Amino acid sequence: MSGTSTALPTVAVLMGGPSAEREVSLSSGRECAAALRGEGFEVTEIDAGADLVDQLAKVKPDVVFNALHGRWGEDGCVQGLLEWLRIPYTHSGVRASAVAMDKERSKAAFHSLGIPVATSGLFAKEAVRRRHVMQPPYVVKPNNEGSSVGIYLVHEDSNGPPALDDAMPDEVLVEAFVPGRELTVAVLKDQALTVTEIHTDGWYDYDAKYKPGGSSHVIPADLPDEIYGLCLDYALKAHRVLGCRGLSRADFRWDESKGKDGLIILEVNTQPGMTPTSLAPEQGEHAGLTFGQLCAALVEDASCDR
Repeated sequence: MSGTSTALPTVAVLMGGPSAEREVSLSSGRECAAALRGEGFEVTEIDAGADLVDQLAKVKPDVVFNALHGRWGEDGCVQGLLEWLRIPYTHSGVRASAVAMDKERSKAAFHSLGIPVATSGLFAKEAVRRRHVMQPPYVVKPNNEGSSVGIYLVHEDSNGPPALDDAMPDEVLVEAFVPGRELTVAVLKDQALTVTEIHTDGWYDYDAKYKPGGSSHVIPADLPDEIYGLCLDYALKAHRVLGCRGLSRADFRWDESKGKDGLIILEVNTQPGMTPTSLAPEQGEHAGLTFGQLCAALVEDASCDR
């Protein structure tokens, strides 16, 4: 947002929506709305459905705070709608959102800059059900979902290929399993904040991400200076090559037995979770921003120009 007026813009917080991550989005949206009210903004909460255009026309916000997760909310669809309506909105624009949500396309972009990625490919669901399309261990997941929705880990000693649920898309991403430590970096307004290490009892799945006690976070991560610096560098490069704005979060795995060659970027999330257990708000606080200040910074950065 830019202009000469000192009045705070009115904000509509989009949340919920029809994706598999609806409940997380509702939690994120409520937290962000409360934080923005605490910063003095006039806020309206909107559960984004088929009548979204009508709701926005009724509310007439100056800015939309996008707290949607998953398909429709972070894959460029809602962003395109807001561009058409000419309402400035937070987080990344159409192109960055669409490419980041497509894991295989985003990995190609990262690879073009020399950022290490895991070996992967797109395969028909039925082929993956019939045979090992890659030497185990490997991971099977939708190419365009987030928050560890629909992820299958096929172990090295697996008796056979995974029994994929019928709800999985017809084409899935199969990716070599990368062992090691879970690391993540939030980028805010073109600045990499810090590195967090995530500890869980097992796979960093949906419950580990969003349920209280599902995981513990070490911030800043206890890492060699070279690895810490590479995480920040790769996260910022990934944010830029996708054309992200506002806030993004890059997720990594590091196999410390391989030194710097063991650091792999997994993906970039253009709509990081904004719940009490989320990683990006923790990094913002570590950088000196309260949760309310972080949300306000995203509103200030809102745009509808790309």
